[in-house]
Amino acid sequence: MAEKLAERQVDDVATLKALADPIRLAIMGTLMGGEDAARTVKEIAAAIGEPQTKLYRHIKQLEQAGLIRVAGTRLVSGIVESRYTAAQDSLRLSRELFAPDSSARSEALDAVLASIDSVRGDFRAGITDGRIDFSAPRDGSAGPPSHFSRFVMRLEPARVVRLRQELGDLLDELVAEGDSTAPDAVDTTLLTLLYSLPGEAPQAPGES
Repeated sequence: MAEKLAERQVDDVATLKALADPIRLAIMGTLMGGEDAARTVKEIAAAIGEPQTKLYRHIKQLEQAGLIRVAGTRLVSGIVESRYTAAQDSLRLSRELFAPDSSARSEALDAVLASIDSVRGDFRAGITDGRIDFSAPRDGSAGPPSHFSRFVMRLEPARVVRLRQELGDLLDELVAEGDSTAPDAVDTTLLTLLYSLPGEAPQAPGES
């Protein structure tokens, strides 16, 4: 079996199309996290709450794109049952995909929006069933490791570039660390979305 990648940079249309679906992203989410995350289609279906028969075409598309692979097979009642695992621990879209002249810009946008939808669904489910907790303990001790903030302010272009670099460095550090094997390790989701919009320059006092 080929070695699992720590990170895969996506730069082709076929992979983007495979990622542009919340169900396929949910499948990916169940399989990322180490070789012990290998699962059968039946186990994946149970994990994401979808009918098993609905997943086969999604599994096939992910496998064809090289995003997942067969980790092992076994014979069950005369039928070969496959266990799948992710081919990488994390994904990153190439910046070139979003260039104004990129032929894959539309597919890249679809992949980003599908990822946002997927996180939204996972977050709603986690809040609803009580697995995600933003509350702070009454005793004043450190709260649960959950955080939300929406940050909007005017920044100089150079500061935006520096902020992007700082976020990139943090993500690179996490990728380099890899998955923790500590017994108390928890599955953690981090969604980063940074963008700037050109706006009108503020008027000086007295201008109209």
